[in-house]
Amino acid sequence: MSRAPDLSAPRQLIGSPLHEIPTPALILDLPKVAANIEEMRRRMETVPAELRPHAKIHKSPVLGRMQLEAGAIGLTTATVWEATAMLEAGLADVLIANQVVGPRKVAELARLAALGRVITLVDDAGNVEDISAAAVAAGTEIGILVELDVGLHRSGVRAVAPAVELAALVDRLPGLRLLGPFGYEGHCMLEPDREERVRKAKAANAELLELADAFEAQGLPTEIVAAGGLGTWDITGANPRITEIHAGSYIFSDAFHRNLVPGFDPALTVLATVISADGQTAVLDCGRKSIGIDRAPPELVGAAGAIRFEHGEHFIHEEHTAIELEEDRPSVGDTFQLMPGYSPTTVNFYDCYFVAEDGVVVDVWPVLGRYGTETTGTAP
Repeated sequence: MSRAPDLSAPRQLIGSPLHEIPTPALILDLPKVAANIEEMRRRMETVPAELRPHAKIHKSPVLGRMQLEAGAIGLTTATVWEATAMLEAGLADVLIANQVVGPRKVAELARLAALGRVITLVDDAGNVEDISAAAVAAGTEIGILVELDVGLHRSGVRAVAPAVELAALVDRLPGLRLLGPFGYEGHCMLEPDREERVRKAKAANAELLELADAFEAQGLPTEIVAAGGLGTWDITGANPRITEIHAGSYIFSDAFHRNLVPGFDPALTVLATVISADGQTAVLDCGRKSIGIDRAPPELVGAAGAIRFEHGEHFIHEEHTAIELEEDRPSVGDTFQLMPGYSPTTVNFYDCYFVAEDGVVVDVWPVLGRYGTETTGTAP
């Protein structure tokens, strides 16, 4: 059995202004999130691929449902536990864009296949056999994409011929349904030079389509040919043979993604309180344990100033962040909002979102699927 975190105490703050929330706290600006979802829906109308947004960004069935209602064909997750959270909430078409390995996880994968369509990636024959056995034992069918390494060198079969051999094994084993190839071009996803990103993405897509051609030559299905994320949504998504992409960070944006793919309003902040002040410098009660600093430092929102530098680097410790205001003199007890450097890792620190409109808490939503079945659960 799975369960959601106990949100009885946070829910008592519904109707409160943001400055009354104990900090650090995760704040979701609902109008901005809705606008970002609509903007991505509009953009996807300009390319042939469909969107299966990555729920690892938000880990929220509520937000997943909003994405589906805006036209997404399903959801993507990074872990089987995230898939549990989505499927148990009734969101019934989930791709786990990862290998699911280990008896407990494979058994959970097979169980979830009774709740809706479940798809996962494979690159190893032994893992394929384990998934088949679990599906047979559970009386379910699991969708399979064979992953090809198209340049990220993280996972995936390393060449076309063995990938076709693996696909043939999937195709003949019980409890499995081969759907096609997968090739994530993550090595160019975050390339800041647009021309270089286009070149690398197209080269990676060509490798994936070589595998799709080989599948078809052997009579193997290519119902799904999947790749892509936010950084290549309009490159990979424009290829008429690629059926779906898995962009996700558009829903919140952040200090990094805002510059990589402009046009999405940063919708996620961490609320923090001044615990020490000296002139125009304030020390906040958040740090590396409560805000993602991957790829970019956090930024102040709604105030003129920046993260302070000390000894040549940003003053962001485990539990403290120092900011330097341009004009105002902060006082102990003041609150500030910080835009994360990287939203996905920020979300993973928290049990819930404080959902806000016009500076007031309007709802509290759980963050689910962070660890395992003990901490996953359904939407409120």
